Amino acid sequence: MQLEQPNSDEISCRSIIITGAASGIGRALALGFAGDGAFVLGVDRDAERLDEVSASGIRTLVGDVCEETTLRSAAELAVEAFGRIDVLVNNAGFGRPGRVEDLESEAFRETIAVHLFAALYGIKAVAPAMRARRHGRIINVLSRAAEACFPANSAYSAAKAALWALTRSAAGELAEDGVLVNGLIPGMTNTAIWGRPRPELQEPERVYPTALALATLPEDGPNGRVFWDLAEYHLFERTVGKDAFLAPAPGSAQGQVGG
Repeated sequence: MQLEQPNSDEISCRSIIITGAASGIGRALALGFAGDGAFVLGVDRDAERLDEVSASGIRTLVGDVCEETTLRSAAELAVEAFGRIDVLVNNAGFGRPGRVEDLESEAFRETIAVHLFAALYGIKAVAPAMRARRHGRIINVLSRAAEACFPANSAYSAAKAALWALTRSAAGELAEDGVLVNGLIPGMTNTAIWGRPRPELQEPERVYPTALALATLPEDGPNGRVFWDLAEYHLFERTVGKDAFLAPAPGSAQGQVGG
């Protein structure tokens, strides 16, 4: 399935919550949506960088998305400020590279918390408002790391694989109330998740067209699916049943993290 090229006019005056909005892909999406006339609430724990985002006319909320109360507050603020919630983008995330036998358990738990539990909290927070209006679009930022499972990347891969399952489950539960839940794979992007600049990779702004298309899906649009560069991507179909990788990804002693 191929998504249609998005029409930026369709997002005007829509209400959008974006987690991890202070930098990287989250920041690019927040600025993109706001630039096209949407009402955006950006959530992040980085107060200093979030202030820079708010300078663009975007409402912000400083808080830890791993705390359920943060997402509840975000939903309440969005309804109070904008009157409704049209779109939720569960984007917050980071990488914790490390081989399985060396990775600290707390680092694994933190990775699961920010990618999986934060998305769960976000969905729980916005679902009542979306159900009430019988309209909503939820976008969970996934990664090919869910299926690739490169060495030294177990926490991130496990978190994204679990988020795919949550996406599918939530999609089935919310569909009857007009809420569509889909996954977005950004691809290899130059963000802080790598721990160093990666200018050879795409810039975060390249992700916006697919996010815009998913945010403006029609009522009969796709649900419980995954998209990358406007095209449907079938996670796991290329890898299930194949042998595991036996060496780190080329050019990286730590394996792959994002994308």
